This record gives sequence, structure tokens and C-alpha cells, in this order.
Amino acid sequence: QVQLVESGGGLVQPGGSLRLSCAASGSIFTFYVMGWYRQAPGKQRELVATITGGGSTNYADSVKGRFTISRDNTKNTAYLQMNSLKPEDTAVYYCNAKRFGANAGWGQGTQVTVSS
Repeated sequence: QVQLVESGGGLVQPGGSLRLSCAASGSIFTFYVMGWYRQAPGKQRELVATITGGGSTNYADSVKGRFTISRDNTKNTAYLQMNSLKPEDTAVYYCNAKRFGANAGWGQGTQVTVSS
């Protein structure tokens, strides 16, 4: 298991930017595929983006070209840079770690609100 702590959420106007961070501890960071998920009120949790230990990335169609996932393996931290934010991006964002396809940890979630 790995412990994950998110930070960086907040209130931003449409068109603005935020960067989320996910600090990991408790295991070897590069073992894990790191991901960001989000859950809006009344909706199911959905995948936003993932990144492997080697840096290969995958994005939901709804965020391609606007969001960038990255990781710093020397700092055991994953990031989600969110640009051109839209009101429909409003959600609680969760950091996730997977190993061999199985969940190894979830963060507590951080609220992102996009509103004027």
C-alpha cells in the first residue's frame, strides 16, 4: 500500500489554471501507475489521466489538450496541470496509485471549483 496526499485545489474562474499535486509515501514510487480521477456531484468517479513509472500518459477525451499529468520520481510526487478550465471540470479530484492493475491507494480528494 501507498499513502497519497493531494493538494492544490481551489476556486478558479473559467479559462483559468490550477496545478494539483499528489505526494506519495510508503513504497517505491516508480512501481506505481499514478492516476487522477474526479467525481462531480451526482456522477460516478471518472478517470482523468494516468502516467506510468516510465512517463507514458493517457487522458480522457474531455481533458485532452487542456490537462497535463506528470511525475517527479525523485520527489515521489505526481502532478496534474489543468489549463483552460471549464465549469464542467468542477469536481473532487482524487489521486490514485495502481500496481499490476490493482488499486494500491487513494488520496483524500481535493475540491476544484470552476466558476465566475
